[in-house]
Amino acid sequence: MFLPLLAFVFGSAVMAAIALALIPSRAGAIDRRIEELTTGRVQDEVERPRMQSVIGFMKRVGEKAPRSAKELSSLRLRLVQSGYRREEALTIFFGIRIVFAVSLFALFSTSFVMKPNLMFALGGLALGYLLPGMALARMAKRRAHRIRLALADMLDLLVVSVEAGLGLDQAISRVGAELTFAYPELSDELRLINLELRAGKPRAEALRNLADRTGVDDLSALVTMLIQTDKFGTSVAQSLRVYSDTLRTKRRQRAEEAAAKTGVKMVFPLVFCIFPAVWVVTIGPAVIKFITVLGPIIENSK
Repeated sequence: MFLPLLAFVFGSAVMAAIALALIPSRAGAIDRRIEELTTGRVQDEVERPRMQSVIGFMKRVGEKAPRSAKELSSLRLRLVQSGYRREEALTIFFGIRIVFAVSLFALFSTSFVMKPNLMFALGGLALGYLLPGMALARMAKRRAHRIRLALADMLDLLVVSVEAGLGLDQAISRVGAELTFAYPELSDELRLINLELRAGKPRAEALRNLADRTGVDDLSALVTMLIQTDKFGTSVAQSLRVYSDTLRTKRRQRAEEAAAKTGVKMVFPLVFCIFPAVWVVTIGPAVIKFITVLGPIIENSK
C-alpha cells in the first residue's frame, strides 16, 4: 500500500513541477502582450496609408465619371441605407464601378483567360458596370434585415423606458446606448436621431429621416405611429406596447410563411441534385445488367 501511494505523490509532484515550469512569468506575459499590441498597431499604421491611397485613387476616378441627375438621388439613398453616409461615398462608388468595368473589359479583351473576343469584352464591361450596384443593393438589404430583427427588442426597451418615466427623446437615446453591442446598426440610427434633435430638427422630421435611412417597412410604420401619437396627444407607452404586439405577430407570420415555402424550395435541389444520384445507384446496376445480357442478343440478331 505504501509503494503505490509514494508513486502517486511522486508523479503528482513531477507533473506540478512541469506545469510550473511551463507557466510563463508575469513579466514575460506582459512583454508578449505589449509586443502583440505594438505589432498590430504597426500593421494598422502600415495598412492605413495603403487603404487611403486606394480610396484616393477611386475618388479621383469617380470625380471624372459621367453622372446623371436621375441616378444620383437613388444611389445616394442606397448608399445611406447600406451604412455609407460620408459625402465622398458617392464619388468612391462611381470610381469603383468604373475601375471594375474597365478591369473586366481588359481581362476579357486580352488572352490572359481566354481567346480575345469583343463580344465577351463588351459583356464584361456591362457586367462590371452593373455588379457594384447589385452588391450595394444586397448590402442594403442585409442591413435592413438586421435592423428588422432588432426592432422587437428595441420596442420592448422603449416601452420599459417610457413607462419608467422617461420622455420619448430620452428613451430613444437610452435605448440607442443599450443596443450598441447587440445591434450596432440600429444603435447608430437611434444616435443619429438624438444628434438631429440636438441640432434643432423637429422630432417628426428626425423620425422620417430614420425611416428613409433604413428602408425598413416596419420601422416606417413605427415612425408614422409615433408622429401621429405626438400630434394627437395619445399615450406613447400604450401605442408602443400595441405596436410591439403587432410586430411580434408579424414576425411569427413571417416565420410561418418561410416554413411553408421550405417544401417548395426543396424541390429543386431534390430534382437536380439528389434524385439523379439516387437514380444512378438504384437503376444503374439493372441498366448495366440489361445491356450486358441483351447486347450480344441484339448483335447476333443483326
